[in-house]
Amino acid sequence: MKAAFERKDFSERLQLALRNADYSPDSPTQLAREFNVRFTGNPVTVHAARKWLVGEAIPTQEKLRALANWLGVPAEWLRFGGEEMPLPVRAGEASDANPPERFASEDLKLIADLQRLDEHYRVIAREIIRMLVRINREK
Repeated sequence: MKAAFERKDFSERLQLALRNADYSPDSPTQLAREFNVRFTGNPVTVHAARKWLVGEAIPTQEKLRALANWLGVPAEWLRFGGEEMPLPVRAGEASDANPPERFASEDLKLIADLQRLDEHYRVIAREIIRMLVRINREK
């Protein structure tokens, strides 16, 4: 009986973290897609994501850490709860010393595209990005 409450409580925290990170807590398809883009292990199915959202299952520790990292919340809070939900780290709010803990899908796709380039073009792309960062800092 206690396990059922733990799963339901986890589900509520996951839904809250999704809402606060501007994702729908009602779409297992979106959850699975966004999670799989960020997770380096075996992908989760839409069915598994639905179980997380409705309180039928809790992900493994590795997946839980990836979820928390993506959503910008502590893994301990996501799994066990606590007093109140910490605010997620949003893109653009982090300093250079504390980079954002989650990336937009477009950013991850860009990184994947960068990895598909041969080394010569990768070096050029990195230099362009560094130049843009320097210009942005000077503003």
